Amino acid sequence: MVGVLSNKISKEDLKPGDHIYSWRHGYVYTHHGIYIGEGEVIHFTKGGSDTGGSLLDSITASSCPAINCLDPCPRCGDQSKMEGVIRSCIDCFLSGDELYLFQYSVSYLFFLGKVRGGTCTLAASDPAEDVLHRAKMLLENGFGEYHLSKNNCEDFAIYCKTSLIVLSRFSVCRGGQASSILAAANAVVSSPLRFLTRTTTFVTMGLTGTVVVGCGVYCVGRVVSDIGVRRDASKIPVEVLISAHQPKT
Repeated sequence: MVGVLSNKISKEDLKPGDHIYSWRHGYVYTHHGIYIGEGEVIHFTKGGSDTGGSLLDSITASSCPAINCLDPCPRCGDQSKMEGVIRSCIDCFLSGDELYLFQYSVSYLFFLGKVRGGTCTLAASDPAEDVLHRAKMLLENGFGEYHLSKNNCEDFAIYCKTSLIVLSRFSVCRGGQASSILAAANAVVSSPLRFLTRTTTFVTMGLTGTVVVGCGVYCVGRVVSDIGVRRDASKIPVEVLISAHQPKT
């Protein structure tokens, strides 16, 4: 049962238009997609053969399906070198990991109860037919260039569910997973946690006060970066988004 402790769901309970995800590298990162029915998922991937870029970019290379190109899936074939928006069977999407359901319209208390980002949002989901329309349009036309913090699989799935997106080229950490990492970094940099090695400050504030301040900074950072409350997020029709991604002539 999906709730605060776990978002795990069985394949039999899935409905077309559901935003699903699985953990990669043992709860290091999540890979997201949109279930479209008939055991198939549309998702956005960097491509398994591409390990260029940053260290974290290389981690997400495992988000591609078809684990072993020597023994390809009889349904999907070898998708190990594919990138961009692709369609896979749910088994290839999961790559042997567990299945989880991303949750929408959660309360602030529930949102903060999920200590790790990338599992829920304050934003509301649109009807399933709209979600499926966006996912299938982006399957045909793409979702731009993959970028771990600015344009990743979670951003793709959330856009399909809500039509909310941040188009500014200066935006960072749109998705909840990346935002939680940034919030954690800000908690250390902006709070007294960075002074723990300074004896006088540590004694004055006390360990409890230091931890409380750090947790507060982390929680605020996660909330203000959620797509459901961000002021720089806009609802963009998929046809307009596709046009924006088309190369200029």
